[in-house]
Amino acid sequence: MKFQLVLVICLVWLVGCQQHQPAEHIVWNMPTSFGDTVFHTKNIQQFTKEIEQGTQGKLKIEIYSGASLYKQPDIKRAVRSGQVAMGETVLSLYGNENPIYQIDTLPLLATSYQNAYKLWLATREELENALAKQNLKLLFSVPWPPQGLYIKRPINSLNDMRSLKIRSYNAMLSRLIQLVGGVPTSVESSDIAQAFSTGMIDSMMTSPSTGVSSQCWDYVNYYYDFQAWIPKNVVFVNKDFFDAQPKTTQALILKAAQAAEQRGWELSQKETESKLAILQKNGVKVMSPSAQLLAELTEIRQQMAKEWQEKAGVSGERILKKYEELLQQAPPQTTSM
Repeated sequence: MKFQLVLVICLVWLVGCQQHQPAEHIVWNMPTSFGDTVFHTKNIQQFTKEIEQGTQGKLKIEIYSGASLYKQPDIKRAVRSGQVAMGETVLSLYGNENPIYQIDTLPLLATSYQNAYKLWLATREELENALAKQNLKLLFSVPWPPQGLYIKRPINSLNDMRSLKIRSYNAMLSRLIQLVGGVPTSVESSDIAQAFSTGMIDSMMTSPSTGVSSQCWDYVNYYYDFQAWIPKNVVFVNKDFFDAQPKTTQALILKAAQAAEQRGWELSQKETESKLAILQKNGVKVMSPSAQLLAELTEIRQQMAKEWQEKAGVSGERILKKYEELLQQAPPQTTSM
């Protein structure tokens, strides 16, 4: 009996010591839906490494890649609720929550990396404010390669696109396909080859990366490099987790985030160049759209921008006004541009 009492006292003492000891080493979990070979994941691996080294191991960020912890649609909610400290996702997935989350998928608004960066500069403050209301702090954003059209035959005008069964993967793209007279068809990236072989689709709008990973040369002959939009991933942290860190650690995280953003934009451009070269090597003709087709698509862009702005309200109006002002200025001072 005395032995059991002593044991209980010892256990209580040990627990008390653990509760009152300062936490010298903290581990944050960070889910992403992308695999370890994707340049986005490689970039955040470097980002988290710099934080761990800068804090001398006091803050370690454990990356859970390939949707191993949360699927992509669930990551934002998991970070917001504090189930995990940090996360990476494609923000446009949450356009139903707030239209400004999907501005970078607005077709033909920013058709180059330089303009996409200006759009990001115009958008960032509004995004930061929107995310802050959800207890999230925006850290950085990195783009995917630009989106273009994969098709079996050459095209010169909108008439050539009418009735095409075009793969779609979000609401904004479906709207674009409808306006060009095509048929939007939902197909997962893993099912692209089968969808082409069965006639479910006869074209798709996606990046050079997806074109290469799906071996598109087996079923299309042309890639039209519209750079129709340049979607982005964002990395954010739960504000409570961030605010609980010492000011020196907060500053270190922000510095690492700034470096990750610049590095990520550079990696994205290199990814685009390398994947376009692989497409050409495998017989896909990389084409520029005709002047007539671009003019026709510009009219559609204006219509879609108007529709988006009506939903986005004052915030959307501020973003587009700031973006137009930046377009008139010299390129931003960044090595990634």
